[in-house]
Amino acid sequence: MNGITMMIIAIVVLGGAYLLYGRYLQNKWGIDPKAKTPAYELEDGVDYVPADTNVVFGHQFASIAGAGPINGPIQAAVFGWLPVLLWILIGGVFFGSVQDFASMYASVKNKGRTIGYIIEEYIGKLGKKLFLLFCWLFCILVVAAFADVVAGTFNGFVANDAGTVTKVAANGAVATTSMLFILEAVALGFFLKYTKFNKWVNTAVAILLLVVAIVIGLNFPMYVSLGTWHIIIFAYILIASVAPVWALLQPRDYLNSYLLIFMIVGAVIGVFVSNPSCHLKAFTSFNVDGQYMFPILFVTIACGAVSGFHSLVSSGTASKQIKSEKNMLPVSFGAMLMESMLAVIALIAVASFGDGEAAAQGLTTQPQIFAGAIANFLSVIGLPHSLVFTLINLAVSAFALTSLDSVARVGRLSFQEFFLDSDTDEENMSPFLKVVTNKYFATIITLVLAYMLTKVGYAEIWPLFGSANQLLSVLALVACAVFLKKTKRQGCMLWIPMVFMMAVTFTALGMTITKLSKALVTTGLDLGNTLQLIFAVLLLILGVLVAIQGVKKLFEKTDDKKVAA
Repeated sequence: MNGITMMIIAIVVLGGAYLLYGRYLQNKWGIDPKAKTPAYELEDGVDYVPADTNVVFGHQFASIAGAGPINGPIQAAVFGWLPVLLWILIGGVFFGSVQDFASMYASVKNKGRTIGYIIEEYIGKLGKKLFLLFCWLFCILVVAAFADVVAGTFNGFVANDAGTVTKVAANGAVATTSMLFILEAVALGFFLKYTKFNKWVNTAVAILLLVVAIVIGLNFPMYVSLGTWHIIIFAYILIASVAPVWALLQPRDYLNSYLLIFMIVGAVIGVFVSNPSCHLKAFTSFNVDGQYMFPILFVTIACGAVSGFHSLVSSGTASKQIKSEKNMLPVSFGAMLMESMLAVIALIAVASFGDGEAAAQGLTTQPQIFAGAIANFLSVIGLPHSLVFTLINLAVSAFALTSLDSVARVGRLSFQEFFLDSDTDEENMSPFLKVVTNKYFATIITLVLAYMLTKVGYAEIWPLFGSANQLLSVLALVACAVFLKKTKRQGCMLWIPMVFMMAVTFTALGMTITKLSKALVTTGLDLGNTLQLIFAVLLLILGVLVAIQGVKKLFEKTDDKKVAA
């Protein structure tokens, strides 16, 4: 199979899924295009801010994408292109898109509250507490890792084996452009809020700002050390997590979404003009170097197929910005399908290289392989290879930064909500509750712990990220299935994804626990593996407890009092 054939299959399947399956879900769940959304009813100028569909789509798409749909398919390609392509298309349509749409829908129908509140309302308070605690710890891990990755991408200096330090122009250009994005986003936020131009004018302004930032970045690279970037990035996250979404989050994601769309469009054009050959086998083996296709394939490819983190964005930030219920389909379902398209492009990119060819060109990381392939494709029509390579790396870095502050905001909200119940009197809270639910306190404690983890080594427990992320999808699917049942809406389309992801997650965690336990008994474990074992056991216990509570609720008789949602 060549690149064009694979691309056509993806376009037909994903486009058809939006037109047919997306509309089917919309009708089955009873979307009311005239209903007032929480963004209007609870508008607070900070988290609840109604925005146009294209702005919220930009936030959703840029937040959920990051480097995930690029890294996952490239890593999983060791199993062959066929299982990767099938999981991206089947998972993206019937797992990921359904989860994201259901999470946003359940949130909008419950005053824009997160999955944690929905679990409390329809499953129980214990389930909510366990879920929010897990979300908070998960967000700390992601912030620590992403901050280090972004800082590494911005790092203007590199030392060779001899200790000689040299400047890295590409990293400096990415850093300058990214910092300009932030400044331009603030300006764009005020422009969008206080002017009443139509969407075409707003789009033209956003694209102009995007081009200006890229041109300046390429010509004036910024050289700053890794340690300094750590401090700058965490200071930025602190501000971004508490600032009104209209002032930074919405316009910044609006800018980044165009960058990501341009990247995808450019990549699609590159595939059609170069028609790269596929140098991967259709299928290699169920066991590759001790890695079993089940469950490794389904844990490795999360973004692009189904990712629990998406449910946090759909119910944590995006749902608070939706203007009309009819906008939920393009923002959630549509953004997920767009991400699946990016994952297919990543698969085509890695398949275009022969055995050892990417490494011979100095392309070692997944983003480098992706950028190198797209640059090769577009060089066919005369575009400079080095320019395209730099721009693709810039795009990937920009989305990692976008995901970073979205995760930090979700972590802050999870910490606050952990101490609040649906019946809490927020006007007469105790001094302790007032402190721990304060957005500044919640943000600072979250980021301080993440910064400490960055410095002492988040990599010790990072191998569990895939399982933790997919466990989130299990809990989100359980919560949404119970919500749909309790409110007498059809939710059977969530059951198969829910059961399958339970099998994937519990198998992956069980294999990790078994492997580490054997090592503990035979040779002993170092600190990193000990932490992994502890976290794996905790995750498994947490997942089983919440899943059991949710499944019990699925088989209970419907409480008519809940139907009002």
